[in-house]
Amino acid sequence: MKKFFKEFKDFITRGNVLDMAVGIIVGGAFTAIVTSLTENFLQPLLNVIFGGDNSAWTIGGAVAAFLTAIVTFIITAFVLFCIIKGVNKINDMKKKPEEAPAAPTTKVCPYCLSEIPIGAKKCAHCASDLDK
Repeated sequence: MKKFFKEFKDFITRGNVLDMAVGIIVGGAFTAIVTSLTENFLQPLLNVIFGGDNSAWTIGGAVAAFLTAIVTFIITAFVLFCIIKGVNKINDMKKKPEEAPAAPTTKVCPYCLSEIPIGAKKCAHCASDLDK
């Protein structure tokens, strides 16, 4: 049973699943903006043009509803950003630190350009002194 929950945890914290969840949530919040724009501005405009009922419509109420949808979208996006930033930080802490590259063990002779051990004081190929 522990293996099952570990596999589920690994699945749910993969980047693809989190990206999809963020997309769905942000899409839902953006849908509220589009719905508010349509119901509060476009539909009353069409009612004016085609002779529908606009008796309950006020510009102040329409603007307030639209701004509320925008603020809700921004708050939702900010909260998701903070959650994803925290998840990414946790995932980065779980990763093993990369090993530093090994120190070089050879160097190039400045005279004959052949490869020699790093601690050599004399080139084995050209017999040049390397202490200089």
